[in-house]
Amino acid sequence: MSQTIQRSMHAAAIDKFGGPITPHILRTPDVAPDEILIRVEAAGVGVWDPFERAGGFAKMLGANPKFPYILGTDGAGIVADVGSKVRDFHKGDRVYALALMNPKGGFYAEYAAVKASDASPIPGKLTVEQAGVLPVDAMTALCGLDDSLKLKQGESVLIFGASGGIGHLAVQLAKRMGARVLAVASGDDGVALVKRLGADMVIDGHKEDVAAAARVFAPNGLDAALLTAGGQAAQQALESVRDGGRVAYPNGVQPEPKDRDGIEIENYDGTPHPGMIAKLNELIERGPFEVHIARTFPLDQAAKAHEALNEHYLGKIALRPSESILGQ
Repeated sequence: MSQTIQRSMHAAAIDKFGGPITPHILRTPDVAPDEILIRVEAAGVGVWDPFERAGGFAKMLGANPKFPYILGTDGAGIVADVGSKVRDFHKGDRVYALALMNPKGGFYAEYAAVKASDASPIPGKLTVEQAGVLPVDAMTALCGLDDSLKLKQGESVLIFGASGGIGHLAVQLAKRMGARVLAVASGDDGVALVKRLGADMVIDGHKEDVAAAARVFAPNGLDAALLTAGGQAAQQALESVRDGGRVAYPNGVQPEPKDRDGIEIENYDGTPHPGMIAKLNELIERGPFEVHIARTFPLDQAAKAHEALNEHYLGKIALRPSESILGQ
């Protein structure tokens, strides 16, 4: 597939931390020898993006990025160019990738240059839009289930926040790892979604007693729990984990779960590496896999997409840079 690379591109960027997301026309990034250039067809809008927009990651990592600053940690599209040392990708390949605070700009743009090691062919039958919102939350889900909880076939696991971005992916991954899944979702629509995704038991965390449901689901106590959201109900859910059981939650969950005697609680980052990306792709390719997208916005409505993060929604929110009407 031939790709004509534009010298300039539309992007949604900020001119200072805490400032508004506005339309920009910027230079298309150059490709280093170990990078690929992606023509972005879909980008994920993460719940962490407002934190990045406010300068939170820059402060945390001691970074001093240049402005205009393009947000967007994950995205997908078509390879438009490859660096001289890249052997695993070719022009025209369909890929997804993730890169936090990419110095060459994030995925809220028509093009993004990323390390080839941070990219992967789109797995299974996922659409480019599904792949674009997948990477960070899927990595976070799998790192929690595999690295932190070390979930084994036949074990019982509670997934709290199961209708959210991380949670609805974790439900499907845990089932493919052979676990029995008790899912705590949000709202009638969330319960319906997670039932469709194959959880063994689903309850509404706003209406139903999590501890009572857990006693029915696992009379001897749950083997493990993945908390993708915090709060009183999440804390109460820990009482359902058996002594010697494991609990994990990704960094950023607030309020952080408090320790409980008899169980191990671990917080973690969903840090990608080639082995974990390969495992994720293999699990996805075992059968139909749903990446639920609640709403999709064109690039020029990135600010509205951030507003939508504060509303009730299921799964993920996406941007479509290829549908941008910036500059028209």
